[in-house]
Amino acid sequence: MSELVWLNPHDTFFPPTTSALEDPNGLLAVGGDLSPARLIAAYKKGIFPWFDDSQPILWWSPDPRMVLLPQNLHLGKTLKKLAKKQAFKITIDTHFSDVMQGCAQPRADQDGTWITTDMENAYLELHKLGYAHSIEAWQDGELVGGLYGIAINRVFYGESMFSKVSGASKIAFANLATQLASWGFYAIDCQVATEYLASFGAAEMPRAEFEQILQQSLQSQPPKCQIEEWQNSWNMPDYGQLF
Repeated sequence: MSELVWLNPHDTFFPPTTSALEDPNGLLAVGGDLSPARLIAAYKKGIFPWFDDSQPILWWSPDPRMVLLPQNLHLGKTLKKLAKKQAFKITIDTHFSDVMQGCAQPRADQDGTWITTDMENAYLELHKLGYAHSIEAWQDGELVGGLYGIAINRVFYGESMFSKVSGASKIAFANLATQLASWGFYAIDCQVATEYLASFGAAEMPRAEFEQILQQSLQSQPPKCQIEEWQNSWNMPDYGQLF
């Protein structure tokens, strides 16, 4: 039976993902810190933090893993109609902090949020370093939806999304997936299965298969857009014509 490893805050060590618990699925380690070096090392191994204020830092690597291959993006008829209406203006990396705060708002079926103040500060630092990105959806000058995540080489690790207006986060996500496909990204990590993500074409795959994709990504050249130049490389102003 696997036992949880308590991490040393002074290095970036993680145990093998094969030692993660089956119940709860994927819980791998406890403790450590949320430094940029630790977080980047974690994502490269397919590990992510998920905890709330009442818990220590918890690190996860679930098996199976929910993944969307960008070329497999599926858009339903309703979403295509919404896209053609150009109901939202989509931007990238213009209001990262506001997107995180939007994602941190408690949902109707939740008592609190896992996006703690420490988490927000950590990902803001990753944003400054060019690893964390936000996609924003606007309507009448108001931020009404969006998502954020981490990009390392040719994998985008989705973290959270929010929507104040129906369809806002869907349009933001569809824009992201389409753009990543054009840049040659291998995968969008969706972490755990939901019907919402499945509706876009995401599917579960074994952890080992997902980790093979990560290795291929790390061994490949970064996409031409380069992580720190996303704003200059974003080329989808008229997304309604692309879906």
